[in-house]
Amino acid sequence: MKRIHGFARRASSLVLVAVASLLFAMPASAALGNVLDRDDARAFIAEMASKQGFDAKELEALFARVELRQDIIDLMTRPAEGKPWKDYRKIFMTDKRIDGGKQFCAENAHWLGRAEEVFGVPPEIVTALIGVETHYGSITGRHRVIDALSTLAFAYPPRARFFRSELAQFLVLAREEGWDPLEPKGSYAGAMGWGQFIPSSYRAYAIDFNKDDHRDLWGSKPDIIGSIAAYLKKHGWRQGDLIATTATVQGDAYKTLVNDDLKPRTPFQALKEHGVTAAAQSMPTTEVKLMEMDAETGPEHWVGFHNFYVITRYNHSHRYALVVTQLAGEIRSSCQHADQPARNPVN
Repeated sequence: MKRIHGFARRASSLVLVAVASLLFAMPASAALGNVLDRDDARAFIAEMASKQGFDAKELEALFARVELRQDIIDLMTRPAEGKPWKDYRKIFMTDKRIDGGKQFCAENAHWLGRAEEVFGVPPEIVTALIGVETHYGSITGRHRVIDALSTLAFAYPPRARFFRSELAQFLVLAREEGWDPLEPKGSYAGAMGWGQFIPSSYRAYAIDFNKDDHRDLWGSKPDIIGSIAAYLKKHGWRQGDLIATTATVQGDAYKTLVNDDLKPRTPFQALKEHGVTAAAQSMPTTEVKLMEMDAETGPEHWVGFHNFYVITRYNHSHRYALVVTQLAGEIRSSCQHADQPARNPVN
């Protein structure tokens, strides 16, 4: 990505094209109008100028080139995580994605191993996250990040407050990293790079793992790997702990333990009392989460531990965390080396 020093270098050219850009906006943005016609956008610019030290005129020129896109709103209303488990799992648990994970582990063994040494996160978990998020960097997103964030900040009321905050974070991030804010591309929700970090996460958790004085989550494998491992560690990853295990159930008492809460709150000893037998054992007081998934052959049951919850901090969905866990299990053998001790099972 081309780097610039703040907005200053582009300020004059942005001002010159502002009016022309407004007149020749793309059809995808026409139905939603122009950013600068919105009072909340004008208020946002004023706030960024007063609180973050941006030049209001430069921001106006920048937003004159931003497109509010209906296709982004359409995608936001039908996320993959809303699919039933049996359909969601099919998207990611494919031979191509499994083989890609094995290849990624083999090709990046040094940095994956280094990340495990520093942060305690197994190589297969980092690899599986990259595999689920972007198919190992092959699908990092086609939307301009500033278009996605602006659309959701100003034309999507259900999440407007959150995305205005992320838009502010993105502008600050672009200034810090020396990016042209019109260049980065990402997901329809404004997530960036191989690990799909939203702007606030990029600023807080991305690291310069190869020490080249630049955090690059698009082109630097060390930074990508290290940043994902650092993110999980900061959210409480416990080295060597279980992630999830299969379970069998008898009777109906177990149903009282199944809920939408992502955080483990059920003592492990309560599973047996409710007719649940976990394939892996743990301390009686360990807090777990019981899940019932609608699989192809009927309900299947899983027990999630603390590290499973940590994965949901990356994406707040138990389906997401379970598919990462299962993909990691499929590629684990290719991510371990003879001189490393065997790790605890992840399923």
